[in-house]
Amino acid sequence: MTFRPDAKLDSGKVSRRGRTAAIGGGGAVVVIGLVLLSQLVGVDLTGFAGLLGGDQGSSQSQNEQALDCDTGADANSNTDCLVVGAANSLDAYWPGAASALGVSYTSPRDVVLFEQQTSTGCGQASSAVGPFYCPPDQTIYLDTSFFGELRDRFGASGGSLSQMYVIAHEWGHHIQQLSGTLDRIDHSATGPGSDAVRSELQADCYAGTWVKSASTTPDANGTPFLEPVTDEQIADALNAASVIGDDRIQQGSTGQVNPESWTHGSSESRQKWFGVGLASGPAACDTFSIDASQL
Repeated sequence: MTFRPDAKLDSGKVSRRGRTAAIGGGGAVVVIGLVLLSQLVGVDLTGFAGLLGGDQGSSQSQNEQALDCDTGADANSNTDCLVVGAANSLDAYWPGAASALGVSYTSPRDVVLFEQQTSTGCGQASSAVGPFYCPPDQTIYLDTSFFGELRDRFGASGGSLSQMYVIAHEWGHHIQQLSGTLDRIDHSATGPGSDAVRSELQADCYAGTWVKSASTTPDANGTPFLEPVTDEQIADALNAASVIGDDRIQQGSTGQVNPESWTHGSSESRQKWFGVGLASGPAACDTFSIDASQL
């Protein structure tokens, strides 16, 4: 999607941290991330933990850097500012949408951009884990190099909406935290009908609901943040949802598909639920009360 050049942005909602080495046991989350990825692709990748992020025993301070993003024109020309703009739009959209779901909305504590490694409320995290939402500190963490990975490694078309879809998906997990969903579900099970997959598909659906309303969601001055979405941009977002489907990743990594190890859902399901949110809004995103065959 394209931001209106005169839309007003608030950079205070997003921060960037300098490169950070692991601190005291920080390799643990790297290993956890690789264990989860190993379950997904069916290959033991934990032996690569020592190769990710440099020296796991060293320590380096985390320098918070304020971002200088003032307008939609900045978001159209700079990736960090695109994240700022998406965060502003999502934060303006969700109070009303959450209220319609019976959820009292509060903003995520922060959206943190980082390089290679950073400390979080969930422990030390590496870029290998990918973008994620951390419930204990209610913060979204993202190494923006992931956008390049989507394009270069996974084959995504890589348009701006495909990038904002990633942010909107993680914001969806924040809505699940506020609603109590993340506390109620079974995070240990895998498979096409598991709570883990249902949670991810619901977050995809919530991302679609934001896109449905994004071109009418206003900034502090009443100017919509974004221009109307185009069919090409929707195709970019659906393409991003497809290339990170469990079946697509497994097929590309091992040549085989093992549905019983799925944690995020198939390419078809991820596209489907983004489309459900786009067409019908947040009330249609109840992925937990339907039969697994309908996911």
